[in-house]
Amino acid sequence: MRGTRLDGDRRQRDLDRLGAAVDVLVVGGGVTGAGVALDAASRGLSVLLCERADLAAGTSRWSSKLVHGGLRYLAHGEIGLARESARERAVLMGVTAPHLVEPLAFCVPDAAGRDVAAVAGLGGVLGDAVRTSVRGGRGSLPRARRVDADQVSAWLPGVRAGGGGVAFWDGRLVDDARLVVALARTAAGYGAGVLTGASVVGVDGRTATVQVEGRQVEVEAGVVVNAAGVWSAALDDGIRLSPSRGSHLVVRADRLGSPTAALTVPLPGSRSRYVFALPQDTGLVFLGITDEPVEGPAPDDDPQPSAAEVEQLLSTVNRVLADPLTSADVVGAYAGLRPLVLPASAGTGPGDATADLSRKHLLHRSGSVLTVVGGKLTTYRAMAEETVDAAVALLGRGAGRSVTARLPLVGAAPRRALDRVPAPARLVARYGTEAPQVLALGAAPLVEGRPETVGELRFAVAAEGARTVADLLDRRTRIGLVPADRQAAQAAAEAVLTA
Repeated sequence: MRGTRLDGDRRQRDLDRLGAAVDVLVVGGGVTGAGVALDAASRGLSVLLCERADLAAGTSRWSSKLVHGGLRYLAHGEIGLARESARERAVLMGVTAPHLVEPLAFCVPDAAGRDVAAVAGLGGVLGDAVRTSVRGGRGSLPRARRVDADQVSAWLPGVRAGGGGVAFWDGRLVDDARLVVALARTAAGYGAGVLTGASVVGVDGRTATVQVEGRQVEVEAGVVVNAAGVWSAALDDGIRLSPSRGSHLVVRADRLGSPTAALTVPLPGSRSRYVFALPQDTGLVFLGITDEPVEGPAPDDDPQPSAAEVEQLLSTVNRVLADPLTSADVVGAYAGLRPLVLPASAGTGPGDATADLSRKHLLHRSGSVLTVVGGKLTTYRAMAEETVDAAVALLGRGAGRSVTARLPLVGAAPRRALDRVPAPARLVARYGTEAPQVLALGAAPLVEGRPETVGELRFAVAAEGARTVADLLDRRTRIGLVPADRQAAQAAAEAVLTA
């Protein structure tokens, strides 16, 4: 594998070869596009990935930061999708990115209702059955079980005391944007070109028009893979999407007693939708997630939670808290747009039931353009594999089988090796075996009370393709999730960029 550093020299080389013919041109630098670029490059195809803004600039950085096994899919009878999710979770936890994904306990306290906890327990048992039926799933997570009041209080100090609960386990992704960066860098190691700030503005036959750094370049591609998410219709008007907005609130962890498990509370009137309070190792808790239909074309700007969503999230979790949260406790908020595929049998509008639309992806061909859209972050690798299978068939060249299920990303290593990396655990969880390099670049914190360091910003510029303050604070690190902290880190980010 070649060098994986996305530094200035690598960018210039990719710019210099822009215009040369490639086997696969990938449009979109989210988890799906980066996954496709890696799969194609690792099969020996020439690849160029073009992203109009930055890696993980769109939906991929606005997730719940989970790699989940699909319990909700079981509730809707989508057994195949649940098994796919469980299989891909096992691949991520065991091979692809063990440093980025770790087990997390989810607890449904009796305070939410004993009947609710009982239903959650049944779901956990079914989830365990699905997990143990897929390769790598057995032993990857603890089994669902009933827990007593003491355990609930230890995990969730903010919950009203006095009752037990039900616990099940899933995968916590330390940072969704970091997964995308690792995918793109690993693809670069296999020879893929990776250009951010490069917009594909049109495709005519096998020729794509790319705008980058004030110039327009024609690129001939055997296949154009359209992985632009909710913006995919700009290159393929043959697909129909019904985007939904998923919103999260950000609160300080100490406001909930610094929980170590995910608090899980069902939405009133639902047995398949939950609000989660997800603890992070940054001293924060993410409270989500909503599922609201979005009218009209997807906006280019980042979406924002509505006042109704804020109220829904707070009121739902407050049902079980001893000291209810208020809007004053919300120190940040974020929202992302899910590119849900509208069935051909549906009407002309998005309707009001995006929560019931399948999360299965769609692969659609229109001439030389292959559009892959929908799905979930957890299943990005399977989506990429199917897409590149189709590309290989169209091209008539390239290795016939994907190798990504056994291909570790940059920084990945078995857990025992990660435990021996000489760096703080928080850095190892984000950078894996590269953590000592990050540590050597500076351990000074960027913001008082936050764990992010100046070395992380320097590494982002030197190896991860960061070019702007937003790249540094909103994607390579996630300081920007709390606006006040972002403002405090602004000067340090500017200094790193100009050093």
